[in-house]
Amino acid sequence: MTFTERQKPQFDLKKWTHFLALGFGSGLAPKAPGTFGTLAALPLIYLQSLLIPQLALIWVLFVFVLGCHVCGQTAKDIGEHDHGAIVWDEVAGYSLAMWCIPFQWQYILLGFLLFRFFDIVKPWPIRVLDKKVHGGFGIMIDDMLAGFFSWLILFVLVQWQAFS
Repeated sequence: MTFTERQKPQFDLKKWTHFLALGFGSGLAPKAPGTFGTLAALPLIYLQSLLIPQLALIWVLFVFVLGCHVCGQTAKDIGEHDHGAIVWDEVAGYSLAMWCIPFQWQYILLGFLLFRFFDIVKPWPIRVLDKKVHGGFGIMIDDMLAGFFSWLILFVLVQWQAFS
């Protein structure tokens, strides 16, 4: 194999860890898999919005811990850290961004745009975590921080009743 050739990773959607890590298969989108992974979170975010804040936070933490396992295992299985198709970190990050935010199209759209901005641009300290922390936790933590920054902005807007 030459340096320009790259072996395609062998994902197995029959493995529950791969299925979740790939955002129910959305990470296999040929272009912008992170964006499709973020969109795949919408049904979960809707269900999350029906929970009381404490249970919603427990849900977000569960999604994060589960993600550390499934993303880490999938990366290990394919032999590549944080492959672009692994998008459960986007599911978890967007879930955090939407914690206790009204499930209204304006907030959903703004949350999506904010989260994608922080996830793609990776301003400090997100960039540091992305480069320095490895394994399943490393795959997840930069997106969780992007989700937190997005949530902070959304929370302020909700308090100001920006879309009411």
